[in-house]
Amino acid sequence: MSTDPVGTDPVSADPVSADPVHTPVLGDAAMAVVRSPITKIVGFLVCVELASGVLQGYYTPIFTDIARHLSIKDADVNWFEAAQLIVSALVVPLLARLGDLIGHRKVLLLSTVVTAVASWGVAFAPTFGTFLVAWALQGFYVVWLPMEVAIIHRRTRGEESRVRGAAGLLVAGLEVGVIVGALTSGALAESLGMTALLALPAVVVTLALVAIWFGVEESPALASGSIDWRGFGLITLALGLVMAGLVMLRVLGPGSAWPWVLVVAGALAFVPFARVELAHPEPLVDLRILGGRGQWPVQATAFLFGVSVLGAQIPLSTFARTDPAVTGYGLGASAGKVSIIIGAYVLSLAAGALLLHLVGRRTGTRVAMVGAAVLVAIGYLLFLPFHGSLAQTLTNMVIAGLGSGALVAGLPAAAAAAAPPTHTGLTTGMTNTTKTIGGAFASSVFAIALASTGSVDSEATAHASLGGYLVVWAICGVTAAVAAVFLAVVHATEVHGNAAAARIRTPRA
Repeated sequence: MSTDPVGTDPVSADPVSADPVHTPVLGDAAMAVVRSPITKIVGFLVCVELASGVLQGYYTPIFTDIARHLSIKDADVNWFEAAQLIVSALVVPLLARLGDLIGHRKVLLLSTVVTAVASWGVAFAPTFGTFLVAWALQGFYVVWLPMEVAIIHRRTRGEESRVRGAAGLLVAGLEVGVIVGALTSGALAESLGMTALLALPAVVVTLALVAIWFGVEESPALASGSIDWRGFGLITLALGLVMAGLVMLRVLGPGSAWPWVLVVAGALAFVPFARVELAHPEPLVDLRILGGRGQWPVQATAFLFGVSVLGAQIPLSTFARTDPAVTGYGLGASAGKVSIIIGAYVLSLAAGALLLHLVGRRTGTRVAMVGAAVLVAIGYLLFLPFHGSLAQTLTNMVIAGLGSGALVAGLPAAAAAAAPPTHTGLTTGMTNTTKTIGGAFASSVFAIALASTGSVDSEATAHASLGGYLVVWAICGVTAAVAAVFLAVVHATEVHGNAAAARIRTPRA
């Protein structure tokens, strides 16, 4: 492993970071964005990320209330997250490629329309099944941040410091939205009916659609070609088989053979998918680019990171709401207190996102991202001995949040920096895809770990076991630690690479 001198890391080296005077809060890159001609576009995109934050924070304090409203167990709420994550994993590669072909703004608009319709469906869904479908389709919002980074990357002509600065502002806006959403739902949970309570996020997403329509101009698409529908069908088959196996594992238990057959079949289905993509002149997922030295470490880290940042949200909420007088563990927190926990967590996320550039300019971005992954690991592993009080929970979440915020902002920017101009949408989108896949698998595994028994139809208590929660936190901590070790031992040029090398390996039509 080689070490990078301060300021020479390919991702952090730029004219702005060479200036000895810097802004202590936002950092030079973020301030450069504020002073630049793209301020208007970034401002409207921050509004979109506020809506994304509302979607990600609003429901968390009231998951227990939703479970009671739908007459399901706490453990079964995890299937909402699993369904949404797998839909996101399937549509992001398609939408990311479509963004490179027809324009990133058009895809941003399309995905926002679907998310808005789905959000209204969540509010008015009359049954468990309709709620599940609407909730899953709401996962189209996952493509927003990659498309926004691609738009900014085009507008700034790939100036990496400005892209990272804008990404930090977008993530900060996202986390503000999470705080506002969490505090709002926590405050209104006991005063509004469930339909009215669930309608508020739909209103916010609808307003985000207006912001995109009037505030973001389209940039001409650079890529040409068509959608690889065969590749899309094969990846849908592969992911569908794996997720079906995980669902059956939850229903039938690990002693049944059929779930494992489906999981293995899904894994094997990735082989023909890879062959088709490598042979296709315009693949849906360009494996040659993603396998380049500048991309695969970033994508692998995103997968491991998705386990904690996406998969652990619902378990943390249900643990906090669990009454220790009934189960012997939990915080017995109201929806309002859960919103406070979420608020502290997302404030640390925003701080981590904004501080990434300041830390990276001194240590190199690679080292900063390693440190961020270490913080995530420490935060979740601290839950194993320390989970008995609100203060302990807040401390653990703030530590994990600082690292998570830095990774949320850093991964798409690092992927874009190592991509050819025709594939910025693909590479930034794939960081969310791999993160989403990691979260989808984790959410399914966590549902199994938290289930009181191996059968959905059992009459067991609606509360999960403490052992299940310990398993969840251990998995989150270990995967983050693996990501840190992984980034630490990979050569710096493999983490950040360069667009020229990726372009050489791109197959031509």
